[in-house]
Amino acid sequence: MAQTKVVVADDNRELVLMISEFLKMHNYEVVGQFYSGTELLDFLKDNEVDLLLLDIFMPERDGISVLEQFSKSQSYKRPKKIIMLSAFNNEGLIARASDLGADYFIIKPIDLNNLLSSVEGIMAQKDDKVLGETYNKFKAQDAEELSARITDYLHNIGVPSHIKGYKFLVSAVVLVYGDFNMLDSITKLLYPTIAEQYNTTASRVERAIRHAIEVAWKNPSNEDFINSHLGPMINFEKKPTNSEFIASLTDLLRYHRFDK
Repeated sequence: MAQTKVVVADDNRELVLMISEFLKMHNYEVVGQFYSGTELLDFLKDNEVDLLLLDIFMPERDGISVLEQFSKSQSYKRPKKIIMLSAFNNEGLIARASDLGADYFIIKPIDLNNLLSSVEGIMAQKDDKVLGETYNKFKAQDAEELSARITDYLHNIGVPSHIKGYKFLVSAVVLVYGDFNMLDSITKLLYPTIAEQYNTTASRVERAIRHAIEVAWKNPSNEDFINSHLGPMINFEKKPTNSEFIASLTDLLRYHRFDK
């Protein structure tokens, strides 16, 4: 079986070398080591890779700028998976990177064993055919707008983008937006579909979504947004169930006449 091709980009040369040698020991093929975003982008004009480990703060072009270039230009071969590295647990930066397609975030200092577990988990994720079919119901521009609106609502509600439940919720709302009947089979169909996408179990999907909602409801600063946008569907005083929350977000999208 072909080795996973990995590129490591960080301005800390010692860290790049350490990560690269560790991954090589575990049968990953490190095909590039870069210390600036500009060098990385030059490489990705002609080379396809499976995984990019990308530092947020780098000279010339930082990690966010690199992600923006992937979205703006077809000149680069976007890696299949992207893990962001950062010395700062900055919610704004994490949210921006997530919006631009980053798959996971690791806060420095790097624990190599935890890094390996994260890499293995990310690379084991499967493409979700059902989710893809849902997106295909919309024009490309509409699909991007749908995803952008969902992530915007989740950020304002207070769901942190670095926790597992965040991505599960995005997938859940996309699926239910495409077929509202999926909510009638939330345990038998919706959770298993998301679980297949992320190579996990339906019960873990359910718990992660529950945790994401609990995190948001612990922050009273989100109360005004929740009451003004989701009320009377949801009241901040009473934490909603998973299905209630997903249904309310889907209704909110439809209420604002997303369909064209």
